[in-house]
Amino acid sequence: MKRALISVYDKTGIAEFAVELVSYGYEIVSTSRTAQLLRDVGLNVKSIEEITNIPEMLDGRVKTLQYQIFAGILADREDRSHMEDVERLGLPTFDLVCVNLYPFADTIKKKDCSEEEAIEQIDIGGVSLIRAAAKNYRYVSVIVSPSQYKFFIDSVKKEENVNRILASEAFYYVSLYDLQISEYFRKGVSDKGIFYQPFKTKQELRYGENPHQKAWLYNAHKEGFSDIFKQLHGKELSYVNVLDIDASYRLIKEFSAPTCAIIKHASPCGVASGSDIREAYEKAFSSDTVSPFGGIIIFNRRLDLNTAVETDKVFTEIIIAPDYDDDALEFLFRKKNRRIIKYDESHNLQKEEFRSITGGIIYQDSDIFINESDLRVVTKRYPTENEKKDMIFAMKVCKHVKSNAVVFVKDFKTLGIGSGQTSRVDSTLLAVSKAERSGHSLAGSAVASDAFFPFADSIAEISKTGASSVIQPGGSVRDEEVIHLANEKNLTMIFTGLRHFKH
Repeated sequence: MKRALISVYDKTGIAEFAVELVSYGYEIVSTSRTAQLLRDVGLNVKSIEEITNIPEMLDGRVKTLQYQIFAGILADREDRSHMEDVERLGLPTFDLVCVNLYPFADTIKKKDCSEEEAIEQIDIGGVSLIRAAAKNYRYVSVIVSPSQYKFFIDSVKKEENVNRILASEAFYYVSLYDLQISEYFRKGVSDKGIFYQPFKTKQELRYGENPHQKAWLYNAHKEGFSDIFKQLHGKELSYVNVLDIDASYRLIKEFSAPTCAIIKHASPCGVASGSDIREAYEKAFSSDTVSPFGGIIIFNRRLDLNTAVETDKVFTEIIIAPDYDDDALEFLFRKKNRRIIKYDESHNLQKEEFRSITGGIIYQDSDIFINESDLRVVTKRYPTENEKKDMIFAMKVCKHVKSNAVVFVKDFKTLGIGSGQTSRVDSTLLAVSKAERSGHSLAGSAVASDAFFPFADSIAEISKTGASSVIQPGGSVRDEEVIHLANEKNLTMIFTGLRHFKH
């Protein structure tokens, strides 16, 4: 007879799993609460105390931490001395250990969580059982999640040995648990420590930045990329596709009104808000009708058929929306290679960012946009309400444009975007030339700059276009020169106090 030790905090599906184990000849040994649940469904369950002859103690802190349990898990079945020890003491061996741990990470997320409450959620016996079973995986199966129950039962039916797979997942599960505890104790004690970011499933991508490069996507442990973005149709994603999807999502989350953004090489080439997404798309596309070819289109509203038909008039690699009408999907699916992505709009952006560098990683808090109440008018002329709204819209776009970044906006629509230049005046001139190429008048437009203007030359160029307002962080040693020229040209200017470099 095979023997399973079951002791779980998360009891989801455990009764059904135990019933199946019994049907395959397993005897069940369990701790108090789990044992009672299994008895309630009619299973014959042996308690831990029947093996150890020692009751649970210390309010449940000590249940399974007994040699009578661990010997039966750790015994090497092919080692004669091990088996002689077990037989001499009359100890049972275990073929399966099913354990999941106290919810430490969920507990400490609560705003009112005390240290005493957190400490009580540090599992000791469970971690030890898992490690012991995983170490002896050649003879013992170890299960740490309800999501593994079906996988294990299927392997039993097929007579497949999946113990090494289960052991690897068990060690990962325990290591993540320990890291979360370590991070909790490190906070407020020391800034030194090991940086960790938990990841789970790995997905091979179509290729990297270029076709000769291999690439993989690792999902965050909770709310991973593949949980937030569901591919409904089209070719496999590449490394660049993933970066573009991420850039698109970060940008569209800035806006609450119906908005469309068109992205190329992780940078916006057209962004607009409208009364509905059809209008938003038409405005965004008209911002720059050349760059969208082969780009990415993202919406912050459900995509309807009429708007889908409009997007189909230009070649697009990816279309992204929080949802789709059925007829819109049917239409979009006619092009077999175009990727159609649905995203979870309830997901909040993560509060931190990091990237790899030679010899390590760098980490930072995510960029934010200043509260409107903190904006400071520094010129003689105050902005009108419409100018102010366009300035804020422009800066929301600007913070997602590669530095140096300058963005012209009118009526919630980008007119010209200058990005990635080595001087701010060059970015300004690039934005102006793009607007002129698309036939846009910049008269009365708002201009955003991701960083301060180091010289007044950009303001001189902006004033030639007929733009009426400028928003920038401020902070240059030549701010007074810049403000003076803005006043001379009857421009209104706002300082935000926040720089938005994007490298």
